[in-house]
Amino acid sequence: MTGTHDNGIKGPGLFLAQFLDGHPPFDDLDTITRWAASLGYRGVQMPTVDPRLIDLELAADSQDYCDELTGRCAEAGVAISELSTHLQGQLVAVHPAFDELFDGFAPAHLHGRPDARRHWAESQLKLAARASRRLGLTAHGTFSGALLWPYVYPWPQRPSGLIEEGFAELARRWRPILDVFDEQGVDLCFEIHPGEDLHDGATFERFLDAVDGHPRAKILFDPSHMVLQQLDYLGFIDRYHERIGMFHVKDAEFTPSARSGVYGGYQGWVDRPGRFRSLGDGQVDFKGIFSRLTQYGYDGWAVLEWECCLKDAAQGAAEGAAFIASHLIKRADKSFDDFADTGSDPARNRRLLGLDETH
Repeated sequence: MTGTHDNGIKGPGLFLAQFLDGHPPFDDLDTITRWAASLGYRGVQMPTVDPRLIDLELAADSQDYCDELTGRCAEAGVAISELSTHLQGQLVAVHPAFDELFDGFAPAHLHGRPDARRHWAESQLKLAARASRRLGLTAHGTFSGALLWPYVYPWPQRPSGLIEEGFAELARRWRPILDVFDEQGVDLCFEIHPGEDLHDGATFERFLDAVDGHPRAKILFDPSHMVLQQLDYLGFIDRYHERIGMFHVKDAEFTPSARSGVYGGYQGWVDRPGRFRSLGDGQVDFKGIFSRLTQYGYDGWAVLEWECCLKDAAQGAAEGAAFIASHLIKRADKSFDDFADTGSDPARNRRLLGLDETH
């Protein structure tokens, strides 16, 4: 079964970032969307840094262009589920230790110019808010960036006030962006991800406090990153479901040994205890996740973000559509025991409780 339930989670969707390359059908919007549709995907999540998919500045300003973009995708057989600014969002907050590494996420003329790079990233986010509205989208995915990641482990001892100042500065940078998303009626969903200052529930709560509970500050839920941190991802849904605005369907496994654990020993992905896997090959309880999200009324997209240290991307994508479709739940519109309903009678209810009119 492949489809989108009117009263439940939409899907299957596919994040295109991992599939774009210089060879057909992965080098052009029309061909990659037709390829996705041929596998059974109903939606595509678009990164916004590649002009082969979208001209972000034009999309922010031109409704005609956005209508054309939507039409081209529809003709291929898919809808646009969300836009993504993960790379640009990373550049909103970069610790100097990572400046050179993250220059690669920005245009060449910004390399070596961290302040200019940050202002470019902030403008990209604001363009994405406007483009999302023109495309009729209500959620957007990004990274928070990180000023504090070098201090994630409390040794050497962190100076008093360092963490508080880091989150205060993160909030100062993101608050104007969140306000633009609010003006456009779009939720800004931060992927909870190691390497970002928002990497678990505690850090998301710190950020939320720092932006005064901003209504557009939401979560992109990806259970794979929680497996690698040994977080309770089902409990995470119970605690934060009101803030979950997007969902990446990605699998992972964690197999600690006497030699290596959560930190991974600087090993490559194949040898790390925590590894990303194609859907169904890891340890994530997706039945539990889809059930929890359905229980709490999540009606956004379920989007495959394919990453695996072993399996080929094409095989992973082909298997992923059917996997997601098999987990979609059409929410019940009546109780399973309605057949035994005996109706409502207030007087009888009082009798059943041993009450009468004199009490």
